[in-house]
Amino acid sequence: MKDLKQRTIRGGVARLCSQAASFVLRLGSLMVLARLLDPKDFGIVGMVTAFTGVLSLFRDFGLSAAAVQHISVTEEQSSTLFWINLLVGGLLGVVALAAAPEIAAFYKDSRLIAVTAALSLGFLFNSAGVQHCAILQRQMRFTTLATIDVISLTVSSGIGIAGALAGYGYWALVAMTVTSPLITTIGYWVVTAWLPRWSYDFSRIRSMMRFGGTLTLNGVVAYLAYNADKILIGRFWGADAIGLYGRAYQICNIPTSNLNSAVGEVAFSALSRVQDDPKRFRSYFLKGYSLVLGFTIPITIACTLFAHDLIVVLLGPKWTGAIEIFRLLAPTIAVFAIINPLGWLLTSLGLVERGLKIALVFAPIMISGYVLGLSHGPRGVAFGYSAVMILWIIPHIAWCVHGTPVTVRDILRETSRPLVSATVAGGVATLGVSVLYGQILTPLPRLILENAILFLVYAGMLLFVTGQRTLYVSLIRELRAPARMPANS
Repeated sequence: MKDLKQRTIRGGVARLCSQAASFVLRLGSLMVLARLLDPKDFGIVGMVTAFTGVLSLFRDFGLSAAAVQHISVTEEQSSTLFWINLLVGGLLGVVALAAAPEIAAFYKDSRLIAVTAALSLGFLFNSAGVQHCAILQRQMRFTTLATIDVISLTVSSGIGIAGALAGYGYWALVAMTVTSPLITTIGYWVVTAWLPRWSYDFSRIRSMMRFGGTLTLNGVVAYLAYNADKILIGRFWGADAIGLYGRAYQICNIPTSNLNSAVGEVAFSALSRVQDDPKRFRSYFLKGYSLVLGFTIPITIACTLFAHDLIVVLLGPKWTGAIEIFRLLAPTIAVFAIINPLGWLLTSLGLVERGLKIALVFAPIMISGYVLGLSHGPRGVAFGYSAVMILWIIPHIAWCVHGTPVTVRDILRETSRPLVSATVAGGVATLGVSVLYGQILTPLPRLILENAILFLVYAGMLLFVTGQRTLYVSLIRELRAPARMPANS
């Protein structure tokens, strides 16, 4: 178990480093592309991805998570899962291609037919690498996964920027979106050196298919809940509106998705291994949970308080229409940091049916919030989104942790420490910079100074006032300990 703990921590650090690199790359490419392209270009691609994103949830039918969650997986099972994934990916590509005219008709824009056809290739590229990725996760080779992700993002971003410079408009975004899964899949095949056998046995994966099917349905419902806003805005307010809303949403989503992906991927693998040991399970979960909250909550405060400077610096002056949308969406960064990790808990314990029930209750509530704000445009939808998410936090926590080794008190305790620290730090940064020097400094130096003060005060509060120093010291000690030989997977 000590070996598992060390591998988990080392893997988590590797993924955090890679996601930090991804964060910089994503923001950097967004800053460049936002200045080279117009909101309408992003809106055209966003209209299509709002629909194709639903299909992408079926790309592996949840079988990769099932393969990681199971204690052991045979060579024959892995091959069977690969062929199923490849078949599903091909079918999804065909479905997307067939739906292209309907998507174009829905938005009343004929350009979307060709865009949808091009993006449909991504399903096949993705599906070919799903099982190879699962093998790497089972082996806890997170440094390798991190390296592949960074290379893929670097190359695909470069292609997108080159296309924008060459004047290809929204096609530059299409090229970037399609090449990313292709490069990632090639990387998985090269490093695993695993070739699937030409054989299959469905009887050996029935339990995995039940698990994966439930997980996939859960993902579909959750996706509709979180993306109906973009569909509605695109349909009733047009490409410019969805372009502005989509970039504000993307900036809010980058820190949440990067951190949750980095820690969640490692945590899910580790928690699945200790699912029969409640004490160790609770300890592992809360440490991972604290890390996600510790990094994410100050980002929420920064985005809320410094929204104007962030948008002007990151996107440029022609995106000022996204400032208020971004400010209204910013609270969801913290909300997702609080509730997303609870998905690790449910999935690693095999409680996917509970997750589905939660999604079925939450989705109509979430969509109702969008509909109520739709008449006020993107800002009204953003307000409805954040309001419903904030009201949902406590019911969601209580439902998820019921009957598990983790309690509501555990969650509230871990949340309160970074929340109090970030609130105090945000107040100090606002008074120290925005009030005293707000009219003197230009947006970039003001933003740098604001965030420097915020994060310095936050670190001091978190480590020395709220008692989180012990957690980070223990993680550093584990990292400095001699590496152990990996256990067989």
